Formats: sequence, structure tokens, C-alpha cells
Amino acid sequence: MGDPRGFLKVRTRRELAERPVQERIKDWFDVHAESGLQSWTTEQAARCMDCGTPFCMTGCPLGNLIPEFNDLVRQEQWEDAYQRLSLTNNFPEVTGRICPALCEQACVLGIHQPPTMIKNDECTIIDQAWDLDYVKPMPPQRLTDQTVAVVGSGPAGLAAAQQLTRAGHTVVVYEKDDALGGLMRYGIPNFKLEKTLIDRRIEQMEAEGTRFETNVEIGKDISWDDLRDRYDAVVVAIGSRVPRDMKIPGRELDGIHFALDFLPDATRRIYGVKPVNDITAKDKHVIVIGGGDTGSDCLGTSIRQGAKDVTVLQIMPKEPTERPDNQPWPTFARTYQKTTSMAEGGEYLYSTDSVNFIGSDEEQERVHIENSTTAEGFVADEHGHVTGLKVVSVAPGENGPFTRQPGTERVLPADLVLISVGFLHPDTATIVDQLPVELDKRGNIARNDKFATSQDGVFVCGDAGRGQSLVVWAIAEGRSCAAAVDEYLSSEHTSELPAPIKASARPMMLPR
Repeated sequence: MGDPRGFLKVRTRRELAERPVQERIKDWFDVHAESGLQSWTTEQAARCMDCGTPFCMTGCPLGNLIPEFNDLVRQEQWEDAYQRLSLTNNFPEVTGRICPALCEQACVLGIHQPPTMIKNDECTIIDQAWDLDYVKPMPPQRLTDQTVAVVGSGPAGLAAAQQLTRAGHTVVVYEKDDALGGLMRYGIPNFKLEKTLIDRRIEQMEAEGTRFETNVEIGKDISWDDLRDRYDAVVVAIGSRVPRDMKIPGRELDGIHFALDFLPDATRRIYGVKPVNDITAKDKHVIVIGGGDTGSDCLGTSIRQGAKDVTVLQIMPKEPTERPDNQPWPTFARTYQKTTSMAEGGEYLYSTDSVNFIGSDEEQERVHIENSTTAEGFVADEHGHVTGLKVVSVAPGENGPFTRQPGTERVLPADLVLISVGFLHPDTATIVDQLPVELDKRGNIARNDKFATSQDGVFVCGDAGRGQSLVVWAIAEGRSCAAAVDEYLSSEHTSELPAPIKASARPMMLPR
């Protein structure tokens, strides 16, 4: 801690400037006008108090050495800062851009001032490291005779693969899509995470010895049991991709899609890849059901595609601007955060539930005339297209926290409806059939404290095992799962990887 009074001298927090809205909605580049090292970066890093008990580190699932790299940023010691950061995080260029910064919520300074800019410091460190050529491949000094297949190239799969490759094992990553990265590639929009960041990290991993196979779907192109026979161990990192549906009248109408049928094609078009579903928001009234991060991504994407208007529905009330009493420091508080997409346009409707989808006026009239027993306005035409959504306001009442309020029903116009209400569990149909693994009560792949499934030599990490979660948790689980796999494969010699953690525990400082 270079300046023990730094947080007293600089009491304000400065965020990265964003490009003007009217400029950035015309392209798919990063929304920020600033990136990397700024004139005020070291001043902001000096606000870190180097607490005796750094709660920021306990808030971070990776256990990043936050006070140490903050002080190195203050001193502009970029190589040392990069070495500290890379001890615990394989992909800080990703977490530094899209992580909700659990660490900042746990910052001690945040009790009475805006917290330290940990997330921006992390992003600045890795950007500087790339610019200054500090990021080098780290191939193993020796190779074992053990082989590992990693299924899925999202953050959990890539983290596990990189750790296992560096430990000397021969690792092959299988990805069913045409490009690597999982939802980092085809889920998160380019204006939040430019894909060149993924590409250069993949190049580093290839130089270290990791092999990649794209357009290969395990369970279809290669059976799960055949894969297990080919390798000494298998890591399942397929994410949680089965979406939660809206089972309300009219769901079968055309023009109603899941968010992850819509978002990937926007990225594909940018990079000249043929769309799969070819859904576009251009010249349409768009309704997004679900107000989380994915809903915000749908909003920003729809605006860039030229939607007439976009309405985002959230059944929950608007979050408070201050930390609620029932979410005390240093826990993560669900407070209102205006995303960059929200600043670009669209309308958010809070405490609003969906009743039924509506089609053409003619079909509505037919339903009324026939005195249908279905919900009012429901369209029974199997080939009809959605034209609206009937909604109702909700509030706490006799029927629970989402009691529908009489007299608040109204119809919103809709040519395109995007369902973004979360994910249920991984797609386990083929693995359960071909290499039967046990599932937990939520449909995730069951595992023990060492990430091992019920099948010998088969491990699971990330959302496939813990359920839908954050990128930072996926990286942490990938690293810890790699340690467990390394222990399984090479129990007779000392592992170079960290000891495995319990799946339910928060990993602390994990050495490389």
C-alpha cells in the first residue's frame, strides 16, 4: 500500500467513458470510448486500502490477489501486475469486461464510499500485458502419457483445458459450433465482448499444445461412450443450454423465440457466418420477456438491428438504488444497475406478468365469437404469427408476491417476442443414454466434491454441474476441476495444479 491516505485524497470513482448512443447503435464495436490505461488509472488504484482482511478476495470466486495487483497498477508495474493476476485467472480480458464484479460488492471502502475500481484495474492489467507482449504461451516442460477430452469450449471448458495442458496432459477440446468460445462467442454480443479477445487467447492455448475440434457434437458425431474409451479422462463442460419456456396460451405462434435462438446469429452475421435461425428485429415491435443480462443483450441487439421499438418485461419490481437491509455488506446486493443497452433506448416494464400471446384481429374475433375457453385473445391458428402480448401488473397480495392486479390488463404490440427467463439445466439426453451419469434434482449432472460424476473418469464443471451461473464461477470451476482431473490421472506424483475444492465452496487463492 503505497499511500495509506489514497482513499481519502480521491473519494470519487471514475468510470470508463462510453461512446455517444447515436454513434454506437450503428455498429457492433465496444460501447466504450476509453479502454486500457487512462490518465486517472493509477489514481483510482491508489484508493485501495490494502485491508488486513481483504473481503474483496472472498467475494471473488477466483480468489484474485486484488490488493496486490491494485498496488502494482498504482506503481504502473504492469508485468508484475499481470503475473499476480494470471496466478488465479485464465481469462481476465473476459471477466474484466462482463463480470458483475462480486469483488467490488465486498470492497471495504464500499461501506462508506464508492468501491475501488477492481474490475477496471483487472481489464487494464491484461490489456497492458497484451500490448506490452507480456502474455506468452506456457507449454509444459514435460508431457505425461495421459489424455483428456474436454467437451465444450466455454469459460469452464477452456480454463480446464489450459490448466491440464500446462500440467503436461494431452488435451483435446470438442466444440459443436463452428467457432470456439461457447456463449462467450455466440451468446454475449460483440458490443460487450469483442471476439478478437477470444481468438488471441485460443492462439495462446494452441501454442501451449491444446488441440481444438470444432463442428463436432459429442453424442452425435462421436458417442459419449466411444469418447470415454478414447481418453483417460473426460471433462463435461457443456453449459446449461435448455431454456425455461413460457407455457401460456398462444405460445405456438410464429415470431416467438428463445433469446439464444436470436442472439448468436447477430454475431454470425458480423463475422460473415451464415445465420442458423435467421431471426432479425429489423422494422419490428419487439418484446423481450425477462429483464436480466440476457434480456439487456436482446435489447441492445434489437436496437442495432433497427427495431421499431423494444419493450422489456420484468416480473420482479424495479431493484432499489441502495443496498437493501436484507442484503448486508459484504454480500452481493441486487441493486438497480443501468446497462449500456438500457441507455440506448427501449422501455422496461417492471412488476409485469405475461398472460397470453395474441395473433391477428380476425382470429381474436373468431375466438370471442366461439366463446373459447382459452385465455381472452388467444389465437388457435397453428400457422398464425404473433401480433401482440397481453400483460398484467403484479404486486404482493393474497396470492403471493406476484398477485395479478384487476383492471391492469393491456395488450402490447409485438412482431417478435424473445423469451429470456433463464435456463433449466444442461442438455443431457445423449450422455444419459450413451454414458449414463446421474443427475441431480434440478437436472444438472451430479458430482462429488472432486467434480467427479457417477462414471469413473468423467468429470463435470461449470453450469453443467452447478446450474446457470456467472463466467467468473465457470472459470473458477474449470480450474478446480482441472486440479481434480490431474489428481485422478497422476496421483503418484506431486501435481502442479491447486488442490480441488468443494463444488459448493468459494475458491480462494489458487496458484497456477
